Amino acid sequence: MSSRPASPPKLRVALPNKGALAPAAVAMLQEAGYRQRAVDGDLTCLDAPNDVEFFYLRPRDIAVYVASGDLDLGITGRDLSIDAGADVEELLDLGFGASTFRLAARPGRFAQPTDLADARIATAYPGVVTQFLDGHGIKAEVIRLDGAVENAVGLGLADAIGDVVDTGTTLRQAGLEPVGEPVLRSTAVLIRRAGAEQNGAVTQLVRRLSGVLVARQYVMMSYDVHADNLDRAVALTPGIESPTISPLHRQGWVAVQAMVLRTEVHRIMDELYDSGARAILVTDIHACRL
Repeated sequence: MSSRPASPPKLRVALPNKGALAPAAVAMLQEAGYRQRAVDGDLTCLDAPNDVEFFYLRPRDIAVYVASGDLDLGITGRDLSIDAGADVEELLDLGFGASTFRLAARPGRFAQPTDLADARIATAYPGVVTQFLDGHGIKAEVIRLDGAVENAVGLGLADAIGDVVDTGTTLRQAGLEPVGEPVLRSTAVLIRRAGAEQNGAVTQLVRRLSGVLVARQYVMMSYDVHADNLDRAVALTPGIESPTISPLHRQGWVAVQAMVLRTEVHRIMDELYDSGARAILVTDIHACRL
């Protein structure tokens, strides 16, 4: 582990030490220019050039540490943050680790969540379920379990369950079906203590991560087009603010450069070509500030 500086770093950030969120969080911070631990077993990592220290913690504990003020920021799942019941707020949706949390029961038992009044609901996320029930004025018994909860109904412990649902295969195998709409759609989020003041180090980290998000979503597209067809081409590639347009040596032609959504690349290229554009090139964006 790295030696500590004489004075504490300006920023202390919690990251998940295991689970699906851990490698994605590390990769994103590395793309943002932050050093990460070299060995998975290390509990801390000091990034001296950026004056940041990272702490690798149990994902469920991160919101608690951040809410206490002992750590400035944390990356964890929205579902885990809510389940902790900690006084934190989201600064940025990081776009990875998507999951859906639903209530489920035997087919035909409950048509909608309000029918769960006085029911027994087993879950490994009591905080998420309780917040949902309270928000809808539903009085029910929440039974906390660790790990898989799908068998709780079949074994008679509960009338319904609350759990993260991916394809729904596990629910069907247990003879269950979703009740109503999803309780929560979760992704990885950057959190801080509720009401905490923004400082320069926090602003810098948020700006860097925002730049990574943009760089992952967009590519840079450049092409040549005759001035007569420029308006139609620019309508296809308006860019974030406005495309860059430069005259070419070839009379009447211009070069255009603009950011476009990665998911729209091939459709835009086809339509640009049909509009008379040529030499259409696409390059990745590794980092940006907008």
